[in-house]
Amino acid sequence: MSLSPQFGSLIPSQAQELLNSNYLQFNGGAGAGDSTSFAQQYLPEVYEQEVERYGNRTLSGFLRMVGAEMPMTSDQVVWSEQNRLHISYQGVTIVNGGGASDSTITVAGTVTNVMSINDTIVVMNPATGAESKGVVTNSGAYAGSGLAAGAITFQPFDGVRFPAAAAGVNCKIFVYGSSYRKGESMNGAFGINGLNQQRISVEPQFTQFSNSPIILRDQYVVSGSDMAQIGWVEVATEDGASGYLWYLKAESETRLRFEDYLEMSMVESEYNQVAGLSGGVPNMPGSEGLFAALESRGNVETGFTAAAGLDEFDAILKNLDTQGAIEENMLFLNRQTSLDFDDMLAGISGGFAGGVAFGLFENSEEMALNLGFSGFRRGSYDFYKTDWKYLNDASTRGGIVGINSIEGVLVPAGTSTVYDQVLGTNIRRPFLHVRYRASQADDRRMKSWLTGSAGGAFTSTLDAMEVNFLSERCLVTQAANNFVLFKGI
Repeated sequence: MSLSPQFGSLIPSQAQELLNSNYLQFNGGAGAGDSTSFAQQYLPEVYEQEVERYGNRTLSGFLRMVGAEMPMTSDQVVWSEQNRLHISYQGVTIVNGGGASDSTITVAGTVTNVMSINDTIVVMNPATGAESKGVVTNSGAYAGSGLAAGAITFQPFDGVRFPAAAAGVNCKIFVYGSSYRKGESMNGAFGINGLNQQRISVEPQFTQFSNSPIILRDQYVVSGSDMAQIGWVEVATEDGASGYLWYLKAESETRLRFEDYLEMSMVESEYNQVAGLSGGVPNMPGSEGLFAALESRGNVETGFTAAAGLDEFDAILKNLDTQGAIEENMLFLNRQTSLDFDDMLAGISGGFAGGVAFGLFENSEEMALNLGFSGFRRGSYDFYKTDWKYLNDASTRGGIVGINSIEGVLVPAGTSTVYDQVLGTNIRRPFLHVRYRASQADDRRMKSWLTGSAGGAFTSTLDAMEVNFLSERCLVTQAANNFVLFKGI
């Protein structure tokens, strides 16, 4: 039996049987090979909501936890940091003189010598363990001393010349006081040839650092026709956007991605070392991010493992003792390094072995055996440990563990208290500041605006909505000598 012409999608048959030509298929359309037609008798059971198979995909939050944001109005932010208070020199060269006791100490030519005669000093050679205490008898800082600018002579108190085997390079000296005779003027009589040498006035020095902001931009574009088209998938994003309009999801995810870029740029940014022009256009200057600052001015711990136990961690503490010795510190770690810390702490029985007291766990043995430690105390330091999603996410640094990989950061808490006008209370000032460009005329912390002729924008004849994002900012990493960057072997 045949019917001509044929209408619709059903072709009659003489027998009651299922044929491709006489029943409706979900995956088939009206025409051959056409799977897009909606000529279907039954609707499928549809899950309207997307499945969040990656959980919360945003990565930002690190700088909000440990930093502060402040406006700036210039192309450059400059800050100064104090130098050490006491007079000390490392890597000096010691040469024993021909006399019975005097030795000559030469400070590197790039270092200003500020030691005066009558200063009492300690001389040490770390390689041999030799040590001597004495008094400065002549200083090259005095123009008429007859010595080189960076040289001094000292006389050991024990009357014994610094051991010959100890004389050499890479020694250390520091001033611990001074010594004068009764009634003696500060224009002392210890100078050679009877020359009086006035005490040197030590002027404080500071170290200056600077950073420049970078401009970040992004854009999302949707045509006017697509804005008027509804879908069957209910979209939802981390910032609460929801509905059946797909462009809402795309715009929201562009915004979320840009907000992550704001933080990731502050962490990863580098100065552009390529000078000059590229295609007649000046090269981007770049900026100094957190990792770059810690590489150049911070402490770098390479290859931390649980196998080394407390010995390796104690070496970190000893180094922190030589710096600011900030009592409270936060550890932001990748998964493996976090587990290494857990294994290191779990290997300590009773909660107190090896001098460790789990005060943050209320010294509870049950809590101490829990491998999900959130904090611990070692020596005079408190540490609060957490996973850093940025180091674990597969779309960023996650899954890469190897040579020179970033495995974590130790961030010190602030050391001074300031009054916050917004909160109306005293807060601890952090060492990390995000500086963004802003003035009374324009705030470039996080700008977004619409252009085009759709979605409420009427700025041009473009039949689309353009969502624009812009920010201009940089990171100020102060006192980087108190930070620790954990890296792979």
